Amino acid sequence: MNVLIVTAKLASTLVKRESAKSKHDIRVHVVNTPIAAFLTPKKIVGELENHDIKGVYNEDSSPKYRDQGRFDLRSYDIILTPGLIRKDVSYITDKTGIKTYKGPTDAADLAIVLEMIDKLDLSPTVPADKLIEGELRKRAILFIENFEQNEENKLKLLKKPENILVGNLPVGQDFPMRVLAEIANAPFLTDSELLERAQYFVRSGADMVDIGMVAGETLDERIPDMVKLLKNNLDVAISIDSLNPVEIKSAVKSGVDMVLSLDHGNYEEVIPYLEDKNIPAVILPTDFSKNWVPETVDDRVNSIEELRQKCNKIDVLADLILDPINSRSIVDSIMACHKFKEKNREPVFFGVGNVTELLDSDSTGVNALLGGIAMELGASVLFTPEESGKTIGSVKELSITSDMMFLAKNRRSIPKDLGINMVLFKDKRKPEHIIEVIDVPVVDAEENYKFKHDPAGSFKIMIEEGQIKAIHYLKMEPQIAVKGKTAKAVYDEILKRGLISRMEHATYLGSELERAEIASKTGKNYIQDFPLFKKIY
Repeated sequence: MNVLIVTAKLASTLVKRESAKSKHDIRVHVVNTPIAAFLTPKKIVGELENHDIKGVYNEDSSPKYRDQGRFDLRSYDIILTPGLIRKDVSYITDKTGIKTYKGPTDAADLAIVLEMIDKLDLSPTVPADKLIEGELRKRAILFIENFEQNEENKLKLLKKPENILVGNLPVGQDFPMRVLAEIANAPFLTDSELLERAQYFVRSGADMVDIGMVAGETLDERIPDMVKLLKNNLDVAISIDSLNPVEIKSAVKSGVDMVLSLDHGNYEEVIPYLEDKNIPAVILPTDFSKNWVPETVDDRVNSIEELRQKCNKIDVLADLILDPINSRSIVDSIMACHKFKEKNREPVFFGVGNVTELLDSDSTGVNALLGGIAMELGASVLFTPEESGKTIGSVKELSITSDMMFLAKNRRSIPKDLGINMVLFKDKRKPEHIIEVIDVPVVDAEENYKFKHDPAGSFKIMIEEGQIKAIHYLKMEPQIAVKGKTAKAVYDEILKRGLISRMEHATYLGSELERAEIASKTGKNYIQDFPLFKKIY
C-alpha cells in the first residue's frame, strides 16, 4: 500500500523513524508549520496542491521532482494526517479524491498503526490510536464473553478436579480468576448500607460477595436476614467469612454458596453441615482454637494437605495465607502456594487484600502485580475488601487484572498490549521530548494574584455521584447548580449563563473544574482549593 503521511516540522523526525519500520511504501511530507495541531484540512489541501506535479510524474523525472519536494498525489492509496487535527479530514478526501484518515495522536504509535492499517477501519474523525485501542479492547472482551457463554465447554471443564462450582459460578484454574469482595464488619451495617456496599462491589466487577463477620463476636442472629437480602437482590455467589461454627452453621442454613474458612480447630463441628448442603469451603493451614499457625513453607503445605484429607467429601479452595510484606514472609507464603499447587489440583484462594491494605502504596500496580503472580501460581480466587482510602477501587482493579491475566494465559503472551490495561497515572510509552526553539523573550512566572470578588458571584465545586457539581452563589445565597461529567461541560454552561465576569475568576474556575474532573476519574478525594496529589517523601 502506498501511504502519504502529512506531518509538521517538530514531529517529522519521529514520524520518519517510525514509518521506516513499515512494510508499506511510505512518503512523509513535512508541512512548514512547527506543530501538527496547527494544521487544518484546508491548509493540508493547499499544501498538497502546491506539491502535486499533476500527472507529470514518471520514473525518469522521479529524482528531479522528489528533490524539489514534488510528487504525484494520485499514486497514493491513502493519506494519513496527524491525529491532533481537531476537524474532520473528509474535506481532504473530497478535494483530492484520495481517501484521507487521521493517524495517531502520538507519532510514537505510528508504527503499530501502519502495521495494522489493513485490518483497521480508519476514520476521518477519530485518531487511529484510539481505534486500535478500541479494536483490541473489543476483541479482548469478545474472547472472554465467548468463553464464559460456552456452556458445553464449561460443563466439560467442570469435570476436571481443579474446577468447582460455587453456587452457579465455575471456579478453578481453567476459568478466569474470580474476584471475591468482602463487606467487612457486615453485621454492624444497616440493611440499606449492606445492600449498597454489595451492589457497589458487583458494579465494580465482583464475581462473588463475602459477608465479613466480626472476629471474637457471635452474631449469628444477623446472618439469615443478611443472606436473604443479598440473595434476593444480587445475581452473584454469596459467602460468609467466619471461623465461628455457630455463625457458619447459621450461614449454611440460610443458603450461602461458600464458607470461609475451615481450619483444624473448627472443621469437625462444621463439616457435616457442609456435606449435607454440598457447599464448598476455603481451608486454612491453621488451628486458631489453639492459636497455632504454621512456621515454615513445608508446615503450611503439610498442614493444609492434612486438612484437605479430613474434608475430602466437599469441594475446597486452599488458602495458604498470603502474608503482608515484612510480617512473617510474603515470599514464604508465595512459595507455599507454589509448592502446594505442584502436588495438588484443588483451586487456590489468594488473599490479595492482606497485602494491599497493609502497604502504603496506591493499590493499582500492587493489585496488577499480585494478580499476575496469582495467575502463575494457578490461583482461582482473588479476595479483597476495600477498607482504606488507598485501596478504594481494588475490586475493579482486580476484575480488570483477572481479565488481563486470562487473556495473557490463553495467548501465551506477556500481559501487554492486550486491549485491556491497568495504566492509570502514567502512559504506556515513554514520551518523546521534542524541543521547540523559538526566539522570544522568556519571563519567570510568579504567583502574585490577590483575590478580588467577582460581582457575578462565586462557586462551590464538588463531586457528586461521579459528576462535577458547581453551585453558583450570589451574595452568599445559592442560585443554581451546574452538573456535568466533564470540566468543559460545566464551564461552557457557566459561560452560557453569564455566571462569571472576571478574567482571574475564569482562570481559577477552569483550573478547579479540571482538578475535579481528574479526581472523579482517578477516585481521588476532591476538596476545593486543596491539591489532589501529595509529594512522595
